[in-house]
Amino acid sequence: MADASGRSFPVPAGILLGLGLGGFFDGIVLHQVLQWHHMLSTWYPITSVENLERNTLWDGIFHSATYVFVVLGLFVLWRRGRIRPLRWSGRGLAGSLLVGWGLFNLVEGLVDHAVLGVHHVNELRPRAEWWLWDLGFLAWGAAMLALGLGWVRAART
Repeated sequence: MADASGRSFPVPAGILLGLGLGGFFDGIVLHQVLQWHHMLSTWYPITSVENLERNTLWDGIFHSATYVFVVLGLFVLWRRGRIRPLRWSGRGLAGSLLVGWGLFNLVEGLVDHAVLGVHHVNELRPRAEWWLWDLGFLAWGAAMLALGLGWVRAART
């Protein structure tokens, strides 16, 4: 990950930023704008004010966690840049962001959609189609991860 001078782009910073940005995209676009699902909407369907309040609270907790990832990513980036000059790389930044975002999709998709079943990507569609949307979310994450890894490798050369 580091060139001979140890000045390469700090990939862990980009991964943390990608995890946070992926979470923000999920929460802002899928939860709030499109309203396809909320954090616990399979367990607590939005059929009452109480369930909406519970889901809104957990959406906020989720956003707080993604915020922590972004703050940690900025801290790592700032710290690495202060210690020694960095070899800035747009491809390294974009690649590491995609790695983080792809990891977010894969972990969130496997844990929340498949294992725990707390929500599914698009709960506005008929229930029989939910697995297709969940699979698409995982495929999107895997594609971002693969592309990001390729860009990170290319940035190292």
